[in-house]
Amino acid sequence: MTWSFSIGRLFGSELRVHATFFLLLLWVGLVAWADGGFPAAVENILFVGALFACVVAHEFGHALTARRYGIRTPDVTLLPIGGLARLEAMPEKPGQEILVALAGPAVNVVIWAALVLILGAETWAASLENLADPEASFLARLAAVNLFIAVFNLLPAFPMDGGRVLRAALSAVTDRVQATRIAAYAGQALAFGLGLLGLVGGNPVLLLIAFFVFIAAGAESNDVAMRDLARRMQARDAMITTFDSLSPEDTVGAAGKALIRTTQGEFPVLDAEGRLLGVLTRNAIFQESAEGHATRRVTEVMQTDIPAVSLATGLETVFDAMHRQNAPAVAVVREGGYLIGYVTRENLGELMVLNGRRGR
Repeated sequence: MTWSFSIGRLFGSELRVHATFFLLLLWVGLVAWADGGFPAAVENILFVGALFACVVAHEFGHALTARRYGIRTPDVTLLPIGGLARLEAMPEKPGQEILVALAGPAVNVVIWAALVLILGAETWAASLENLADPEASFLARLAAVNLFIAVFNLLPAFPMDGGRVLRAALSAVTDRVQATRIAAYAGQALAFGLGLLGLVGGNPVLLLIAFFVFIAAGAESNDVAMRDLARRMQARDAMITTFDSLSPEDTVGAAGKALIRTTQGEFPVLDAEGRLLGVLTRNAIFQESAEGHATRRVTEVMQTDIPAVSLATGLETVFDAMHRQNAPAVAVVREGGYLIGYVTRENLGELMVLNGRRGR
């Protein structure tokens, strides 16, 4: 994920923190400092740290349960509004999906029970209202937030875990695409309600959560629809075959001119015989140009870990490879590694739209 960086590995997954998370810590510390001085700022920053440790535990609940079904989790990213475990896929068997979805909230329930039953924390609704009050019990606030996270995530709407449970249940009576669409509509309706509450109550955090829920629900629906389409097609059906390529000797400046001249967002870098060396993206061209590196060779800034498939490879395999390696494109090659085309997220989306319209 852009603007995130690694802080280590845990249970085989990379643990990443988004840069905006530190803005949250800064904001929490400054607000507490203004109200209660340095001790209050330290207390609230420690509380946010403890809270996000619980969020990490929640995400690893999903990740470790998914691992039982052979699904890896390349990374877990901490964001200001929570965590994101990037599973390579979700189990498509309803029972397995339900278990993976419920594992996260179950971790928060276990943490809540441990804080209440073992450490004696008292959980009241008022604990949620006094999260920023350093006079309130640290453990009571932490217990209340864990219970809230569990309950909120069980709402039957995407992208919450309850939405995945709803989809799995609906999959028993309808196809997965339609089940996902219903759960996504529920998520967007929930986002609308949260946004309305945020506007009426003047709560910017609710507005942020509403925006995230709305976008994530739509993205999940599109992802499943694309996978359903991909099962029926091959790489040859989606690949781009007319494109401009770059040579290893080309500079970022030359790539910038090609960017203006064409409509491409990705440029394959080929050797003299037509074998793929890597892909230079639009974002890399922009970044290098902005930093005054127009004379750098494209080989210094291109992305080299590009998945390669054959013409007859199923499009679902292409989609999985792109997602698993977070690659800007998947190369379609013939024997010997010679590039004959490539597939991007953008043209996969275009293919889905065109085939969807044709189906109607």
